Amino acid sequence: MTPPYLEDRSPGYGALPPRAAVSSDARSLCLNGDWRFRLSPDAASAPDGISDDGFDDADWSELAVPSNWQLHGYGAPAYTNVRYPFPVEPPFVPSENPTGDYRLRFELGPQWLAEPAVLRFDGVDSCARVWLNGRELGVTRGSRLPVEFDVTSVLRAGANLLAVRVHQWSSGSYLEDQDMWWLSGIFRDVTLLARPAGGITDYFLRADYDHWSGAGTLRVETPAAARISVPELGIRGYPVDAPIEVGAVEPWSAEVPRLYDGELYTDTERVPLRIGFRTVAIEGGQLRVNGRRILFKGVNRHEHHPEHGRAVPREVALQDVLMMKRHNINAVRTSHYPPHPEFLELCDRYGLWVVDECDLETHGFELLDWAGNPTDDPAWADACLDRMRRTVERDKNRPSVILWSLGNECHTGANLAAMAEWTRGRDDTRPVHYEGDADCAYVDVHSRMYADHNEVDRIGRRDDENTRRRELPFILCEYAHAMGTGPGGLLEYRELFERYPNCQGGFVWEWIDHGIARRDAAGRAYFGYGGDFGEPLHDGNFCADGLVFPDRTPSPGLLELAKVHEPVRITASPEGIRLANHYDFATLAHLAFHWTLEEQGVEVTKGTLDVPDVPPGAAVELALPELATTHGETWLTVWAVLAEDTPWAAAGHAVAWGQVPIVPGAEVPPAIVPGAEVPPPTGTAVTRSPGGLELGIAGFDPRTGLLTDLAGHRVRGPRLELWRAPTDNDRGGPHPEDAAWRAVGLHRAQHRVISVHADRTELVVRTRVAPAAVGFGLLANYRWTASGDAVRLRLDVEPDGEWPVTLPRLGLGMAVPGEFDRVAWFGGGPGEAYPDSRQAARISRFSSRVDDLQTPQVFPQENGTRIDVRWARLTSATGAGLRIDGSPPFGLAARRWTAADLDAATHTVDLRPGEPVELSLDLAQHGLGTASCGPGVLPHYELRAHPASLTLVFSVLA
Repeated sequence: MTPPYLEDRSPGYGALPPRAAVSSDARSLCLNGDWRFRLSPDAASAPDGISDDGFDDADWSELAVPSNWQLHGYGAPAYTNVRYPFPVEPPFVPSENPTGDYRLRFELGPQWLAEPAVLRFDGVDSCARVWLNGRELGVTRGSRLPVEFDVTSVLRAGANLLAVRVHQWSSGSYLEDQDMWWLSGIFRDVTLLARPAGGITDYFLRADYDHWSGAGTLRVETPAAARISVPELGIRGYPVDAPIEVGAVEPWSAEVPRLYDGELYTDTERVPLRIGFRTVAIEGGQLRVNGRRILFKGVNRHEHHPEHGRAVPREVALQDVLMMKRHNINAVRTSHYPPHPEFLELCDRYGLWVVDECDLETHGFELLDWAGNPTDDPAWADACLDRMRRTVERDKNRPSVILWSLGNECHTGANLAAMAEWTRGRDDTRPVHYEGDADCAYVDVHSRMYADHNEVDRIGRRDDENTRRRELPFILCEYAHAMGTGPGGLLEYRELFERYPNCQGGFVWEWIDHGIARRDAAGRAYFGYGGDFGEPLHDGNFCADGLVFPDRTPSPGLLELAKVHEPVRITASPEGIRLANHYDFATLAHLAFHWTLEEQGVEVTKGTLDVPDVPPGAAVELALPELATTHGETWLTVWAVLAEDTPWAAAGHAVAWGQVPIVPGAEVPPAIVPGAEVPPPTGTAVTRSPGGLELGIAGFDPRTGLLTDLAGHRVRGPRLELWRAPTDNDRGGPHPEDAAWRAVGLHRAQHRVISVHADRTELVVRTRVAPAAVGFGLLANYRWTASGDAVRLRLDVEPDGEWPVTLPRLGLGMAVPGEFDRVAWFGGGPGEAYPDSRQAARISRFSSRVDDLQTPQVFPQENGTRIDVRWARLTSATGAGLRIDGSPPFGLAARRWTAADLDAATHTVDLRPGEPVELSLDLAQHGLGTASCGPGVLPHYELRAHPASLTLVFSVLA
């Protein structure tokens, strides 16, 4: 039988009222470590008497606390996005309910018996029943929320026994259907806390800032007769029974996170304070902090670690915050639950705006047309409100928290409205957010998920029949789904945020790929996703949708986001250089500006710029510095870097860059790309030999006209190609591009050789490329000429028939010897770029090994293309190799596998390197968009069949 408490809709029983996460000088004991552990397949088979001193746990295993038991060999993780992995009949749960029993013995000195004490759990998934020294303390639900039990009369000097029974499923699971792995256990800290008589049980500190006068006001609510000291402000021992006017203060913001050290104390307890003065208000349809409109350049952050699950170590949380700051991210939505309290302390210290979200999501009820949804069922009212209380009470003293969020994807209902009402009554200093309130009846901001650019434009123009929505600030709580290669379209979103004052940015979904570390039979490491653990119901790799990979390596999407959200915009102007300050609060005084002049990607000279202190929202135009004379394609690159060390990055860290063309590439003769050293080859005759056709250094197959040899190096191609391994965004959306491409057969296009014609000094190959069973295709003419040690190809492509679909790509595929594994190029870099995700690519010279050009997406797909390449060299360790010049500049990818291999792979370990290096030399690619969950490719980034030409010059390097 299922224990009745598992299917009780209440929050549980026995817990103390929620309070702030308080640290103090009172005695405490961390109970983290190795606990005795046993997993039973269901609650009915869990052993009796685990709370008894005499219970024999000698044959039990040990399990670390905090941790998730599935990641330590007990059961298996399961991933679903929307669907509950059990029958939906609330509040009932499956009888097959894995149940983990924990036991810990710990020693206490007699001093612990001299004062009250509480036992605190910061996170247990999903339901726990707790005993101490044989006495039941209670039952808790609300996995990512703290719970405390009064243990004053239960503790004993010497040996103590703590027993906890944790069930994987409970009624609370219906309220925790967040898009993440289902993982169980005690995954946050367990602590014993002394509560001295007359101490500070709880407190609520409000530090308001008047942006007109620059003055601060302190208000402290606490049950104790406490006093406060903030020495830096001249406050020493002030009673907290009335507001304290503190005079001029420096305000807290995400850009300048000024904190004042203080102390709240009584005769028996002292609580350290980190005070940030700031005021949040909605005025004139805008969300304002300290009187200024702010722009969220944010991300959604789940707590995830590839080895530890949701038991994220503090140093990893710090790594997250530092990476966000270093990539121009200024805000976090804590999707979809409050994070570990230490994360918010880091946000206070380093400076991030926070939307703090309640641990509430009932998304699976959408599949039932929301029938039985707990957020509109009175029977669940206490459970919903309890979760909001525990969120607000725990985090109410964090200056970084500027919005409360009721939860996520719960539709709407009376319980959510009641949560909003309670929150405003408890805390009138922060607005309330919830995206599911479509009419904005009980929230303070208008929020949407994955609105496309047209919808954001309409909202920005206040073209809305709903008067309430028109009057509110607009936030995209989720947008730009960062799944796989992408996201595309970030620049266009930013332009809308800057165009319309009521559009105040948003939060990219999401921060990290939720891959779980695994190894294949050969011991090779990879990251698993939904379905890799035998789950009968799962949502595949939809959990791999982050800006950083599971090991927290930045993805190209994060680099693109950092560029799009640069706080300084550096562009060309009639005067020379324009510097625009896009900070909300900071001037440019903390930055230094350096420049480099490069001719054909080679540094010629460098220097510094003398930049005045530009206030936020303003711009300055500067004359170009004195530059050396150049003749080839020349770019001036200006960098904005930190002038001094900060807590989150060292001096010299680049926060922005921009490029100004000095000698444009258009001034170079168009026969060869800018920087090319090989003259246009002409004049060498085509000859026939027993092995085929020869033209200068090149050998060709006489039947296909394909290149087979370059100065003795075996090559294959180049040949027109249309296919790319579809991205997650290609596969997503209501009308996936991938499905449309496969429906017409673009993944299996066939080549028909129309003619191979040698005309003295020119070899002309005509082909038609088309899928089977359709009447449309592409005509391709290859025109080869040669001179000296170079051979030249002009490719002309013409559509034949009416094309009903977009093209994945339009380019040439070619294979070169495998030892040519070192790549250097002049063009866009250093990382990958695509038509609608190219802001982070600057023009310079770059180099890499072929293997390092690959982006290790958890689910393999198109990746690694470098754009605007003028020339590329592929060489071996000896320097021998091949040079390719192109006009117009082309897209370059170099891999150890074909597009078909990449298409067939489902994990990185499926990609087995082949002998040759496979090259893609592209005229164009289809954009990326964010259709994995959001809008597709904007029309001007779609690749349609059209006439196109590309000239390439191949030369051999000794």
